[in-house]
Amino acid sequence: MSALALGVGQRQEHAFGRSFVLAALVHLALAAVLFLGVRFQSHAPDTVSVELVEAPPPPPAAVVEAPKPPPKPEPLAKPEPPQVKKPEIAIQEKKPKPKPKPEAKPKPDPNFEKRLREQVAQEQKALDQQRQERELRELLARQQADAERASAAARQNALNQYIAAIQNRVKSGWILPQGIQGNPEAIFLVVQIPSGDVISARLVKSSGNRAYDEAVERAILKASPLPLPPPGVPFSRELKLTFRPQDK
Repeated sequence: MSALALGVGQRQEHAFGRSFVLAALVHLALAAVLFLGVRFQSHAPDTVSVELVEAPPPPPAAVVEAPKPPPKPEPLAKPEPPQVKKPEIAIQEKKPKPKPKPEAKPKPDPNFEKRLREQVAQEQKALDQQRQERELRELLARQQADAERASAAARQNALNQYIAAIQNRVKSGWILPQGIQGNPEAIFLVVQIPSGDVISARLVKSSGNRAYDEAVERAILKASPLPLPPPGVPFSRELKLTFRPQDK
């Protein structure tokens, strides 16, 4: 056992010595490499030339813009009403319409012309009757108008004769002044009663000759009672009478 332990110890010391030598060589080689590398890389510092130039002008002052007003809020979009989908209806194919059957032509009426002639004759008869009635109405209207004109003319003629009778009664009793020139006209409003008695005589238009006007007034009062109106002429309480000395 001791000899074996001694051999082992000698081998361990021999191996340890070689390891130490090898490590020393490695360290020496590493140191040489570092030394040579630093030597080769070291050199004189490069000279740096600096050229002084004028400093550039300061930049222009920034223009401060006025703050923009905040944008108006956009109006809220109205929600669109929901679209109601139309129900899809199946389009039915149109069936061709059946062709109409040709109508049967009516048979000619043999009595058509006869009835037509009778209808025309009746219409013509009615027109003739209407014409005759119209002519009769026009004839009666003309006759009535003629009768009214004749009656009015007769009344006016009777009235003129009545006025002339009163004027003649007054003229038969007047006494006119001397030296009357021309044909002066005097108009009087005479008021009478149904018996013809004169109540008053008022001068409406003077002749311009006072003596003539007074003479006519005296003659009117003297002629009372005046003649009565003839048949067909109504009694008038007031009469407007005109007197001219040269009228007959």
